[in-house]
Amino acid sequence: MKSIGLVLKLRPGCYDEYKKRHDELWPEMDVALKSFGISMVIYRHEDLLFVHETAPSEESFKKMGAHAITPRWNKHMAEVLQTNEKGELIFIISPLAFAFGVFKE
Repeated sequence: MKSIGLVLKLRPGCYDEYKKRHDELWPEMDVALKSFGISMVIYRHEDLLFVHETAPSEESFKKMGAHAITPRWNKHMAEVLQTNEKGELIFIISPLAFAFGVFKE
């Protein structure tokens, strides 16, 4: 199992819409995530989102990143998340600080 941690930042006042978009996850995104064995959980602290994802391998994450649904979803989410000057989502990859149990590599 491979796991990653990411941090994203909400645009001001956009949490409710962010939550709604995830509660109404596109069926195509659901199928793609499942097909690559990706699981995730997202936690919120004020305007910061902490994403923890797991997959069978690094290759699974790469395949999901290359899937046609990913840029469409990222564009959809760019309306509620902070982006860079090119309009791309800002994903801050979090270095592993501690692992225990199933997460220990």
